Amino acid sequence: MPHASARSVPQVGFDRERYIALQSDRIRARQREIGGRLYLEMGGKLFDDLHAARVLPGFAPDTKIAMLEQLRDELEIVIAVNARDLRRNKMRADLGITYEDEVLRLVDSFRARGFLVENVVVTQLDDADETGHGFRDRLERLGLRTVRHRTIPGYPTDVSRIVGEEGFGRNEAFEPSRDLVVLTAPGPGSGKLATCLSQIYHDHRRGVPAGYAKFETFPVWDLPLEHPVNLAYEAATADLEDLNVIDPYHLRAYGEQVTSYNRDVEVFPLLTALLERIDGSSPYRSPTDMGVNLVGACIADDAVCREAAGQEIIRRWFQARVEEQRAVTDEGVSERIGLVMRRTGIDVDDRAVVRPARALAEAEQAPASAIRLHDGTLVTGKTSPLLGCSAAMLLNALKHLAGIERTAHLLSPESIEPIQTLKTQHLGSRNPRLHTDEVLIALSVSAASSENSRRALAHLADLTDTDAHTTTILGSVDEGIFRSLGIRVTSDPVYQRKSELYHKR
Repeated sequence: MPHASARSVPQVGFDRERYIALQSDRIRARQREIGGRLYLEMGGKLFDDLHAARVLPGFAPDTKIAMLEQLRDELEIVIAVNARDLRRNKMRADLGITYEDEVLRLVDSFRARGFLVENVVVTQLDDADETGHGFRDRLERLGLRTVRHRTIPGYPTDVSRIVGEEGFGRNEAFEPSRDLVVLTAPGPGSGKLATCLSQIYHDHRRGVPAGYAKFETFPVWDLPLEHPVNLAYEAATADLEDLNVIDPYHLRAYGEQVTSYNRDVEVFPLLTALLERIDGSSPYRSPTDMGVNLVGACIADDAVCREAAGQEIIRRWFQARVEEQRAVTDEGVSERIGLVMRRTGIDVDDRAVVRPARALAEAEQAPASAIRLHDGTLVTGKTSPLLGCSAAMLLNALKHLAGIERTAHLLSPESIEPIQTLKTQHLGSRNPRLHTDEVLIALSVSAASSENSRRALAHLADLTDTDAHTTTILGSVDEGIFRSLGIRVTSDPVYQRKSELYHKR
C-alpha cells in the first residue's frame, strides 16, 4: 500500500502582496499628478484574470480586484459594453456566458466586494438598435444608470469632428460620484478609451479638471520584447493580430527601449491630438507614459514565470487548433501562435502531458488523457466500457494523491452500471461511459460508505493549477468540470467519432 502523498505547493513566481501595495500607491500618485478627476481605463479582466494567473504563478485570478480594494472608498467602477457585441450575442468564452450576462455578473461581483457601481455605458448604440436599447431599459429597471454613446463617423481619425458637437458632444455623459473612475468592460473592443475621452470632454466643458491613464497588464512594459511573458500575450491575442513592439515614442523621448503593442502605438498620435484639443495639452510623451502598470516590478522568480509563459503559449496553440476544427476561428490563428512558439524556442513536446497521453492512445487505439500533478507525477487515463478517459484520469489522479492502490475500485462496476442504463435507455445518450461530472457525483455518493472515496475526494483541491491533455476534443460538460477544478487542459483537435458534426459531450 503506497503512502498518502503530501500536499505539494505550486511554484510561485509573482509577489502578490508587493503588487497590491505598489500598484495601488501608483494609481494614487497618478491621480495626484493629474490634479483632478482621473479616468482609469482597465485593460483585461478585473475578476477571473486567468491568463495573468497562468503566466505569473502567484498572481491569483482576483489579484487586480484585491489591489483595487485598497482604493475602494476612493473610486467607483463604470462598465462599458458595445451595442454591436450585444446584437451579435457575443460570448465570454472562458465562462461560457454572453456579454449581456457578464455585465450583470460584474455588477453583482463588484458590489459584493463593496465597490460603488452606478453607471453603465452602452457604446456605439444607434437609433434602430432594438437589442441595445432593450438592454439599456433592462439595466434601468434594475436600478442602474445608463448612458448612450453613438457611433461617431470618422472615429478615431477625424479629430475636429470627434472633439465637437457632432462627436463627443452627442454622447450622453454620466455624473461620477467620485474622482477616481475605473472603466472596465466584459471584453475587448467595448469602447473604454472612447468613454474616458468623452467624459473628459464633457468635464472640461463644465470646468471640471480631468485626465486619463491606462492600466494594461500585458505586455509588461519593463520586460524585454521577446520575454516569454510578453510573447504569451501575443499568443493570447493572435485572433486580434496584436503584436508586441518597442515603443518608438518612448525611445525618442527618453532614449529607453520599453515594450508596448501595436494598437497603443498606432492610436497614440490620435490620443494625444484628442487630449490636446480637449485640454490644450497632453501630459504624455509616449504610450508607455500613459500606463500605471507595475507587474514587472513584482516578478519574484523570472525562471518560474518564463516556464509558465511558455506553457501558456503551447496551451493557446492547442486551443486555436481545436477552435479551428470547430470552425470558430480562422486557420491563421494557430499559425501565428506557432510562430510565437518558434520565437520562444519551444514545441508541443515541452508540454509534459502530451506525449504520455498520445502514447497511451496509440497503444490502446482509443482516446486517452494524462495529468501532471504538482509533485511531477504523470497519471494517465484510458477509455474503457465504463469510463471515459478524462473520468478515468481523474480517478487515477485522486487515488495517487490519497495513496490508494491504482488497481483499487473507487467506484464498483455494480454502481456504475445503473447510471449507464439511465443514460442510454432513458436519457437518450449514445455514449454509456461515465464522464467527469457523473464520476464526481458518483464518488461523492460513495463517500458516505467508503473510506477510500472519502480520502480521494479530500484531494480534489490538489488538482488546482495542474496540467492535463486529452487526445480528443472535450465536450462542453467535461470542459466545464476541468475549468471548475482549476485544471489547465488541452486537447488534440480530433473528435472521438470522425463522423461527428455536433459534439456536446
